[in-house]
Amino acid sequence: MTIQREKMDYDVVIVGAGPAGLSAAIRLKQLDPDLSVVVLEKGSEVGAHILSGAVLDPCGLDALLPDWRSMDAPIKTEVKEDNFYMLGPAGQIRIPNWPMPPLMSNHGNYIVSMANVCRWMAGVAEGLGVEIFPGMSCSELVFEGDTVVGVVAGEFGRDPETREPGPSYEPGMELRGKYVFLSEGVRGSLSKQVIEKYQLSKGHCPQKFGLGMKEIWEIDPSKHREGTVTHTMGWPLGKNAGGGSFIYHLENNQVYVGFVVHLNYENPHLYPYMEFQRFKHHPMVAELLKGGKRVAYGARAISEGGWQSIPKLVAPGVALLGCSAGLVNVPRIKGNHNAMLSGKAAAEAAHAAIKAGRQGDELTVYETEVRTGAIGRDLKKVRNVKPLWSKYGLVASLMGGGVDMWLSTIGLTAFGTLRHGKSDAAATGLAKDHKPIDYPKPDGKLSFDRLTNVAFSFTNHDEAQPAHLVLKDPSVPIAVNLPKYAEPAQRYCPAGVYEVLGEGQDATFRINFQNCVHCKTCDIKDPSQNIVWTTPMGGGGPNYPNM
Repeated sequence: MTIQREKMDYDVVIVGAGPAGLSAAIRLKQLDPDLSVVVLEKGSEVGAHILSGAVLDPCGLDALLPDWRSMDAPIKTEVKEDNFYMLGPAGQIRIPNWPMPPLMSNHGNYIVSMANVCRWMAGVAEGLGVEIFPGMSCSELVFEGDTVVGVVAGEFGRDPETREPGPSYEPGMELRGKYVFLSEGVRGSLSKQVIEKYQLSKGHCPQKFGLGMKEIWEIDPSKHREGTVTHTMGWPLGKNAGGGSFIYHLENNQVYVGFVVHLNYENPHLYPYMEFQRFKHHPMVAELLKGGKRVAYGARAISEGGWQSIPKLVAPGVALLGCSAGLVNVPRIKGNHNAMLSGKAAAEAAHAAIKAGRQGDELTVYETEVRTGAIGRDLKKVRNVKPLWSKYGLVASLMGGGVDMWLSTIGLTAFGTLRHGKSDAAATGLAKDHKPIDYPKPDGKLSFDRLTNVAFSFTNHDEAQPAHLVLKDPSVPIAVNLPKYAEPAQRYCPAGVYEVLGEGQDATFRINFQNCVHCKTCDIKDPSQNIVWTTPMGGGGPNYPNM
């Protein structure tokens, strides 16, 4: 059937109310208050789907809103102390700060809730005249010929079984723009389509990813050290996977406790969520959390490919911003500053184009600015840390990457530009070649089972909709992934979405899409690349309070 939709025209349509999209919207209105700008957000409110560490480098905000310190921004907790530990099963060794390259210092940075920062930025944007529509999932791109001219947003009422329009179907709207900005975050569904359609990754390394999991804890005030930043590596991951942890002391006796597992791990028996839960039983961490309570949980994929994996950022009528482009500085564990800078740069390029009477072309000026400006300089300095880690392990990455980052301060490099290998999905080994890992049962005090923790993400999806997690071939999980890889979806998902029920010929694969926290790990790590993450109906997903 032909679906008729109402159309609304704007100068710029922005998908995603994260730091990149909101920065673009703010900058467009700063440049020309008469430009019509709309931001579409799939979360129930701005910030509902925002999860980040986060220690914020304010350079992006300084460039966008130089007076932000006098604007009552929720950015108050300046970093006072920076700690780095190598963990063993029962103890830890502190790595002194003095050998660290200057770019690794957190002096002048802030511990923040990026969800709250984005809520504040949305208020700034609306004050400038930006239209922001939360609860509006963007399910399709709109093309005219080879040019992206808009998106479809706000579609509801497809039949859960057939995926065809049902009796209560609402077709949504076409929101059209002279330019469309995709700032969906990591592995955005529309961004993925654009990258594939226009072959934007051709000539670039495959994108690499990590899975970040995070809890907010309220701890004993006597143990709280506001402004303290701690990072760890080593136990419990060891040689099983790359990754590490962060513990950030913000205000109100709260700490962010997070754990990142690089998704290029080989052992399909690895259970990233349980590695996180086990980490909290390390004596150093357990002592900090003892007597406290967990108040929130969430998870999100992180782009880790860096400089080598940035795809071409523009195609006719469309540009990739922020984590849709993969602008995270991995050793610094920071990407929000680059997201803001990318939004600002894209806005300036679009404004100049519209002022010159153009539309629907490639914003090559934006691409050039990202690669040669502050973002490119930031990422190029650290480009060899991740490939060194992937190929030679943690120690080589610390030593070799450290040397390379020091040399970068005088414009030199020890390694040139190392390339990433295969994709994270292709890195998954066969189950028969790896030993299962025995994980302790959660104790309900420091560690928790997945479903209990998912309740603390406040996730909700309307069950009367098609599952937004789509199998290209429904037979693959049981016929291929189970015998070859012990079906790792049971373990890599941090929300318990995927289950194998029964054994042998009675085995079935269940998708509990209601649990999904929109982390995108399944779309990334499935070894058969059989799972496609699509947007659910608007407003569904997590409702993060202060992540």
